Order: sequence, then structure tokens, then C-alpha cells
Amino acid sequence: MGRLARYGQLPGLLRQLGSLGGCVQPIRLDGHRTAHRLDTTTGEIGPAIEHLSSAALPAGQLLVRCNNRRTTRCATCAETYRRDTYHLITAGLRGGKGNPEDVSRHPRVFATFTAPSFGPVHNRPGNRPACRCGAVHAADDPDLGTPLDPERYDYEAAVLWNAHAGALWRRFSIYLRREIAKRAGLTQRAFRRFARVSFAKVAEYQRRGAVHFHAVIRLDGPDGGATPPPTWASAELLTDAIRAAATTAEVFGPVVGQRAHSFVFGRQLDVRVIRSADFDGGTELTDRAVAGYIAKYATKGAETATGTLDRRIRLLAELDHAEITEHAWRMIRACWELGARQDLEHLRLRAWAHMLGFRGHFSTKTRRYSTTLGALRQARTAWQRLQTATARGETPHDPGAETKETTLVLAHWAFAGTGLTAGEQWLNDALTPDTTSTEGETTHA
Repeated sequence: MGRLARYGQLPGLLRQLGSLGGCVQPIRLDGHRTAHRLDTTTGEIGPAIEHLSSAALPAGQLLVRCNNRRTTRCATCAETYRRDTYHLITAGLRGGKGNPEDVSRHPRVFATFTAPSFGPVHNRPGNRPACRCGAVHAADDPDLGTPLDPERYDYEAAVLWNAHAGALWRRFSIYLRREIAKRAGLTQRAFRRFARVSFAKVAEYQRRGAVHFHAVIRLDGPDGGATPPPTWASAELLTDAIRAAATTAEVFGPVVGQRAHSFVFGRQLDVRVIRSADFDGGTELTDRAVAGYIAKYATKGAETATGTLDRRIRLLAELDHAEITEHAWRMIRACWELGARQDLEHLRLRAWAHMLGFRGHFSTKTRRYSTTLGALRQARTAWQRLQTATARGETPHDPGAETKETTLVLAHWAFAGTGLTAGEQWLNDALTPDTTSTEGETTHA
């Protein structure tokens, strides 16, 4: 810090850290980038108009945001991911970002799909005064979700359920279209000409370490949200079809020790109709509440719910020095042992042991549901470039303007590590205000 101040480089370091937007685990790169004018008519490359070398930067390297979605890894980047997810879900519920406002009139439901039971666990039952163990657990009791009898808990089935949860959802989505077509009196082929199912879902870990899904499911016309649904489409028909498909969907798993596994959703299926974007005495499920709920879980993993790890392990011995719960340790151990079997190699249980066997994407959506996270990031990048050009007094480039020249960029970057030095971290903390919120839909305006 003193050296940078003496040589007048401290303001440059402040600008470099400010471009990270508060990221605490940036990726450090060594290399260079050179921009040349390129004549599109002749193909001639002109002299360099801009050159950037990592050695000339105040930090000694190029710093790039990590863009990690996990709150435990980088709270700032995770908050950006959460807000993007909120806007993505909201656009599919009430329009915007390329979706018409009429999409809010389509039949829409919010559904939660749980995992089956693998053995009794400590819980806070709603229909009994106390847990089966006889205790009344507080909301933050670390025993919640842990087995009453760990020796009899079915850890094998629990991790295999997580490994097959994505396949079970795909099977459910196929059955859902069949059930809707059957209730409309249509064949599956004819159904495609009249309607389309659009959805966006997020995976969440229960405290017992089992994955379950929250999903917004919408019934559209044949071209998605851009076309109105047929007259026979209703929220009640969609709800009935979801319940039937969730009950029927089943995925057959591996045979382990002469035990054949099969996987279905749990009996606790919650399907609620999304009514309006406005509150109505607190009795109706709103667009805003659903979007905020799903976005909240998009930044959380197994480590938040079960106290496991937030990064991969290469050796089981690493658990000896990790601060994890006994239940998480048993789940990881089950993944490690099953992952050694050649017939289960395709499940990659050891690579995903820190995720308790689940290797699917945490948030997925159908193509026609709404915009994409990539489109939101591109729009944000374009806006930031416009602000930078305006601050420098430059004229923003018009992509639609005809020109005979363009820019050719030649670059080479090599990974050099992650994170900040102690001095960089101190400056970064001073530069970054606390922009996170607990529920805060108001931060998404």
C-alpha cells in the first residue's frame, strides 16, 4: 500500500477494485490484450490503438469477478445472481424483458415437490406438539433434519435420490404434458398445436440433505407466453394435471447389493395458484412473493441447509479437518463408497459428494418461459460500458451504424489464482457498501 501510494498508483488500484463491484474472490489473470483497427473492406490490420498488460496494472494482475452464485463463497456476486433470478422469474409472471404483459392472465401455479422419507428425523411437526423424540425444537436447533437413529437411516437411498432427482423431474415434465392433453381431450401430438407448458424451477436442500424443487408452472399458447392459452386452459386443470403427473412419475435406479432402487416424489406435494401481482389481504399468493422466494434459494446450496462443504473434495481424509455435521459426514461417506462402484460411475458421486450426490443445475427453465440470465448479464454489461464511455466524454458506438472499420482484439490470459491480498481486501471493504437484503423485493426495482 505504501509503495503504491509513493508511486501514485493507489488511485489506479482503487479503480481496479471498484470495477469488481465488491467481489471478494476475484479471479487473477496474467497476460495481455491488444486492440487494433481492422479495415473490413481490405482486411488490413492497423497499428495498435490500445494495449493492456497485467504487469502494468496496480494489482500486478487482471482481476475479474468470480460470479459465484453461492452466498458462502461470495456474497456480493451471489446477490447479483439472486437479483437476476428475481427479474427472470418476474418477467415470466407479469411480463417485461421481452414477455408481453398478458402473460399474467395465463394459468399459473407455484408447486413444491419433496423427496420421500428415508427414515424418521428430528422436526417441528405442525400436527403434533413435539418431535418424535419428545423435545420441542427451536427453529435454529442444529438437530433439526438429523436422523433419530443414524444407524437405521437409509443413507444409500438418500444420496441416490439426489443423484436421480433431475431425471425424475424430466420424467414428471413429460407426464405433465400427457395429463394436460388427456384432460383437454387431445392427443399428445395435437396438444403441441394448441398449448405449451412453460416453467422455471429451483432446487433447494431440506435440512435432512434431500433435494426438493420449487417451480413456477405456466400454461401458454403454442408459442409460449407470446400467445394466449386455449379457452379450455385453467389453473384448476393445470393443478389437477400436476398432481396426477407427480404421483405417476417414477425413475428406476441401480441395483445395489441385490436391492433394486426406484425413485418417486414424496407425498408432500404443495400446489398453489398464483393469482395477482397485488396483495389482497394476505390471502392470495402473489407474483412478487413467488419470485422473491425462488430467487432466495437460487444462491444457497447443501452447505446452507445441512452444514456440509461448499466446494469439491479430492480425498475423503479432507473431512477430518472440515467443520461439518455428523449427518453431512455420513451422506458424503455414502457418496464416496457408492462412487467407487463401476456400475455407478456415470453418476459421478465422488465428484459431487460435497453436494450430497446432486449434480443438476440449481435453476432451470424452459426456453419460452421468459428471458435468460445471459441476456440480463449482457444488458448490464452494455449499460456499464455506456456509463464508462459517457464518463470519459466518448461517443457511444451505435451497433446499427454502417462503418468500414472495426476492432480486432488479440489477447492471451493465464489463470494466476483467486482472492485478494490483505491490503486489497481492506480497500475493497471500504469501497463496497452493503447492498444485500434479507428478503427485500424493494431492492429489485
